[in-house]
Amino acid sequence: MSRGVKIILFLIFFVVFFEAGLFASYTIVTQQAPNPADLIEMQINGVTSLLNLGPKIATQKDITILNENEVVDALKTKTGIDGINLQSLKATTYQDTSADTITVNLTAMGYKDSQTGGTTGNASSGPIVIKSNETYSITATAVGTPKNKGVQIDVNSIVITATRVLYNS
Repeated sequence: MSRGVKIILFLIFFVVFFEAGLFASYTIVTQQAPNPADLIEMQINGVTSLLNLGPKIATQKDITILNENEVVDALKTKTGIDGINLQSLKATTYQDTSADTITVNLTAMGYKDSQTGGTTGNASSGPIVIKSNETYSITATAVGTPKNKGVQIDVNSIVITATRVLYNS
């Protein structure tokens, strides 16, 4: 036999014995009959992940908000909190920023002053208790228009997806 045929036969026998060992070990470990289609699919997925042949996962891009003050005012109005930390306002997107409009994910930290008082009408009827501020994490989505140096957010399109209390004493 030629050398090429020997190499091909060796590879075929190697694959056959490898698969037989895989099926036997699966049966021993799980104490169930193996499903050949699932085992072969698992191997193919493993090899493609090693070779990075699978679909590419989109990565999010940080983008600059051009109308920050309007976005902060809209977030305050929609959430009912007293203030938003402008430095914590972030905008990200998974979409291509060369499109006409894109969906933008907004995150920010906000606060709410907590104070309770004992006033009834014009008379004071008890102590005023001032607590520390409540801190919130706000997540929202909006539609934006990409510009040269960032994105212009349409404040009417802002939808609050989550408001979480981070600190409340």
